[in-house]
Amino acid sequence: MAEQQQQDNAFMGEGAKRMRGKDAQRINILIARAVAQAIKSTLGPKGMDKMIVDDLGDVIISNDGATILSEMAIEHPIGKMMVDVAKTQDEEVGDGTTTAVVLAGTLMEKAEKLLDDSIHPSVIIKGYRQAAEKAKQFYGEVADTIDFKDKKNLKVIAYTSMTGKASESAEELSDIVVKAISNVADVEEDKLVIDQDNIKLEKKTGGSLKDTQLISGIVIDKEIVHTGMPRNINNAKIALLDLALEIKEPENDTKIQISTPDELQAFIDQEEKQLIEMVNKIKSSGANVVITQKGIDDLAQHYLAKEKIIAVRRVKKSDMDALARATGATVVTTIKELSSKDIGFAGKVFEKKVSGDAMVFVEECKNPKSVSILIRGGTEHIVDEAERALVDAIGSTSSAIKTGKILVGAGSCEMEVAMKLRNYAKTIGGREQLAIESFAESLEIIPRTLAETAGLDPIDALVELRSKHSKKEGKYFGVNVYNGKISDMKNSRVLEPLQVKIQAINSASEVAEMILRIDDIILGSSKPSPQGQMPDMGGMQGMGM
Repeated sequence: MAEQQQQDNAFMGEGAKRMRGKDAQRINILIARAVAQAIKSTLGPKGMDKMIVDDLGDVIISNDGATILSEMAIEHPIGKMMVDVAKTQDEEVGDGTTTAVVLAGTLMEKAEKLLDDSIHPSVIIKGYRQAAEKAKQFYGEVADTIDFKDKKNLKVIAYTSMTGKASESAEELSDIVVKAISNVADVEEDKLVIDQDNIKLEKKTGGSLKDTQLISGIVIDKEIVHTGMPRNINNAKIALLDLALEIKEPENDTKIQISTPDELQAFIDQEEKQLIEMVNKIKSSGANVVITQKGIDDLAQHYLAKEKIIAVRRVKKSDMDALARATGATVVTTIKELSSKDIGFAGKVFEKKVSGDAMVFVEECKNPKSVSILIRGGTEHIVDEAERALVDAIGSTSSAIKTGKILVGAGSCEMEVAMKLRNYAKTIGGREQLAIESFAESLEIIPRTLAETAGLDPIDALVELRSKHSKKEGKYFGVNVYNGKISDMKNSRVLEPLQVKIQAINSASEVAEMILRIDDIILGSSKPSPQGQMPDMGGMQGMGM
């Protein structure tokens, strides 16, 4: 070892650390398994929540795998790769983040046993790659079709996605999700297109989750700026501005010398005149509602109120974009360019108090393809978790519509695919067969974990599931966490999109293959850690856990 350290120092510099071969592989596998273990207990309707407290004392309570991992202070590179698995899953399909990470962690655990049996990483990688391709094929074979008009099953998909997160109101929320997606869905070149950006989520603490409502338009968490302005306008003509209705200050240092009261008054009158010209320009465009991303001068507010024009200021850019899509308005950056062609339309614009705070509602828009979901809840933590549940449900339901394929959940599809993979492994032979069988065993971690979180005996559950799936009529049997039995989950209405499972297989197998390829960890001396010390490659400190 001393000789090896001298060789390393010879070309990497004094103080460099290096870990090779099985030692490097074991550390990487340990970290990957630890990350998966950290969120494993959140899987399923009976999964537990995690509380994360950051350095500032802010608290996040969540059941969502991607949220938990993104908030954890994971520093080890392998740990960050596992976090990326969850992020990719979340961005691509919106759901299944915990499934993807737990599957990746189990693949690494099984790979460790194969390495102990002197099977080369290249053989394991080849077997895993073959298994992943076949698993995706088998998932497709056991999948059922779904149609956009099948609102009943779409609601079940949304409900399944939300169980465990906002379970007490999942029934009502799933109904809202399906209605929202139905509103924003559009047909382009004979294909159904769903732009999730057209579904705006607005949170407001107060009431309960059951008070969450779908609004056919845009909700802005701002109030009308002047008390003299109307609070309700029908047939609204809307101007969207990315400019301040204020007197622009000089960019450079400017000195204005005023020697008499008349000159001072003339200066004030000139500023007032400029503001009046801005208001007149808005009026001449035909607008009776002005929404700007920047500020509005008090005097401009006064003149707008005299013209019975509603004004809302300092609106977020994302809200401005949503308003532009919904109303057909063009966001104008110079007041001189504003014309009737830039004006958008909405059936009504009104201000309404929600939980004591005024909010502006823009409804019955020109383009009805934009909707808002106003999320309510007793505390900020409940509202935040409900938002995460809705994001997952929207992504999951949209994925089901796009692919037109769904699977029966509760671990039933994993058991069916695992059984098919074992049969496939027998046709391969060689050492790759062991890797494919390990992949099949890894898939069984999903029903096993569901059984654990429901308080069932996982071994008994797996034995009974294997028995059921060995029969032709048993492919829909899974873990019913509500009654603690193995039952037909198609009848229990537990459905998941095919794309969620395909993406989980892709992400988990790819990260497992990448980690298994690493047989050398080199920490150079040229870039010490902020504390001036080299990171500990073997300890859990590197994960920040």
